[in-house]
Amino acid sequence: MTIDETYMQRCLQLAQLGQGSVAPNPMVGAVLVHNNRIIGEGYHQQYGGPHAEVHCLNSVKLHDVHLIEQSTIYVSLEPCAHFGKTPPCAHLIIDKKIPKVVVGCRDPFAEVNGKGIEKLQAAGVEVTTGVLEKECRELNKRFFTFHTQHRPYIVLKWAQTADGKIAAQPLAKAKGWENEQQQERLFISNAYTNRMVHQWRSEEMAILVGTNTALYDDPELSTRLWPGSHPIRLVVDKHLRLPKKLKLFNGDIPTIVFNMQLHTLPFEKISVLDIRARGVSYYQVAEDTSLVHQITQALYQLNIQSVLIEGGAQLLQSFINEDLWDEARIITNEQLMMGDGLPAPVLKNGTLQKTEAVFSDSIRCYIH
Repeated sequence: MTIDETYMQRCLQLAQLGQGSVAPNPMVGAVLVHNNRIIGEGYHQQYGGPHAEVHCLNSVKLHDVHLIEQSTIYVSLEPCAHFGKTPPCAHLIIDKKIPKVVVGCRDPFAEVNGKGIEKLQAAGVEVTTGVLEKECRELNKRFFTFHTQHRPYIVLKWAQTADGKIAAQPLAKAKGWENEQQQERLFISNAYTNRMVHQWRSEEMAILVGTNTALYDDPELSTRLWPGSHPIRLVVDKHLRLPKKLKLFNGDIPTIVFNMQLHTLPFEKISVLDIRARGVSYYQVAEDTSLVHQITQALYQLNIQSVLIEGGAQLLQSFINEDLWDEARIITNEQLMMGDGLPAPVLKNGTLQKTEAVFSDSIRCYIH
């Protein structure tokens, strides 16, 4: 590993600390180096807060401040060149007279995308790009997918028995939706895997379930077993028949209901902070258009960059059949057989990336 790669690796370690707190901004780390000694480092800590470069320069000790003009700053993502919630970091680097910048990868966001590098070079700053570029892009794969494919990064997740069942068969329906009997919920994954699932939730901006999952499981869809932000809850309820007593509608976490009757969210992009300030909102979908494409388009319009789809089987299979997913995480309880039950989704076009054993469970992670 070269010297530049060593310091860029440190940038990536720092950037990772912002996971779950900075979206829809990217995770970014910065390191300031003078004569092979780190004199400052920082990372983007909170959406709307100072960027990595600001924290890095603010961390320089008073006795080292005079060295800034003789140092190299390493940044995992191209410094911004536009005024957003904070001033441009490219301007800050120029103002501090830092002579050299090493960049992991370019920022795909339209208002940056090379402009930061150009601004630095125009000011006489030496810029090196593409250091650990693959790793830098991988760190912010959600951000890159959102800005290059104009849709959220999509993670599928389900738990299944050893014989490929995702749930018990629903019990007979009583007359009327509100009085429908709930099926006995089947807990497939173990307590340790459940904590991992809550960690996964904390890493995504939103979490989506279908009507039957909401009705039969009455999930909270929170990160109560793991420290971190709760994802925005999304539920498909085309005809608004789900009982309001469900946990999804308790107002504790913002919830968006995709339906065919009410439309209260604007089509233009609004702030994620605006969404988080709401209780339950509604987003209207059309019956004659692909539901999964309408959902991904809506999330793009709402600036939601990633979504974890937790079920049920029909909704998951719809995304698979539309070839619209990026990762799939399948938990299998290798010791549990059901026999009669609802079949798990059938994954297509996936490449196994890794397998992990957690006591009775195996976790297989696929990429698309």
